[in-house]
Amino acid sequence: MTAGNDGANKPEDDDPFGYLYEDGQAAGAQPPRQGGYGYPPAAPQPGVPRTSYNQVRAVGERQYGQQVPHQQPYGHPNAQYAAPGPYPGGAPTTHVPQQGGRGHTGGPGKGGPNTKGLLLGAVAVVLVVLIGIGAALITGEDNKDKKKEEAISSTGPGSQVEESPKPKESASSEAPAELPKQDAATLKLGGSATLDQAIKGAEGPNGSYVTGFNSVGSSVTWKANMPTGGSYRLTVRYAIPAKDANATLTVNGKPNSQPIGLKNFVHSSDPDWEKNWQTTWAPVDLIKGENEISISCQEGNQCDVILDWLEVTPAKG
Repeated sequence: MTAGNDGANKPEDDDPFGYLYEDGQAAGAQPPRQGGYGYPPAAPQPGVPRTSYNQVRAVGERQYGQQVPHQQPYGHPNAQYAAPGPYPGGAPTTHVPQQGGRGHTGGPGKGGPNTKGLLLGAVAVVLVVLIGIGAALITGEDNKDKKKEEAISSTGPGSQVEESPKPKESASSEAPAELPKQDAATLKLGGSATLDQAIKGAEGPNGSYVTGFNSVGSSVTWKANMPTGGSYRLTVRYAIPAKDANATLTVNGKPNSQPIGLKNFVHSSDPDWEKNWQTTWAPVDLIKGENEISISCQEGNQCDVILDWLEVTPAKG
């Protein structure tokens, strides 16, 4: 720094704090008396040293306004702490109200989404749903009560209730009627036919069977009472001396188209009667009620046979 003060706008006057230093005082630096921070300095005059671009004031020299002796209300700043703007010479400061953002409700100082409106809308929707469910339940109960009352009134005294028709049972589901069976010992015998018990294996009472059947004119007659008419089988149990036999079958006075075969179906070679018991059958047409069935030995028949019992059985398909 160059000593001395030779005129205006000297470099030593560029230092705003020059007057604080000894060399600055020796150079003639003076404390600022006008201008200052935020205020334009006075116009330079010829012969007057330039002080600074910004003058510095001493502490306590600047006044911000009269102190308020009492506490200010909330929201009103104290004057002694106010920014330089509100005072003369400062930049104007005007409060700009904050604009509402997205979802602004229009109220002063309020912004953001309209949460209160959304909440009210959601509550209203829930109430509508609950009311609808309650109405549906009440309607359902009313309909049930109404149907119950109608059912009670329709079955009350003096009313007639039609029962649904029961399904008819088919013939296949019905138990088959018991068909007649007759032991030969209780049959009506004709010709030389007689009862005997000498040969074992007969199933009649006391082992009785019909013998003496091998002469022309011998016969057994049975009156079978049938529950229904139709086609049946006449089954006969018999025994032979290991050789085929046959006889004439008559139903209700009408001879059958062919003789009833009393063959050696067991293919026995032993002539022992006791070892040759077997069964055979012939088709017959019977009427409902009493039917006369006769087996007889006629011309052309081979009747060397003994008879145990006769039975009507269902016809096979």
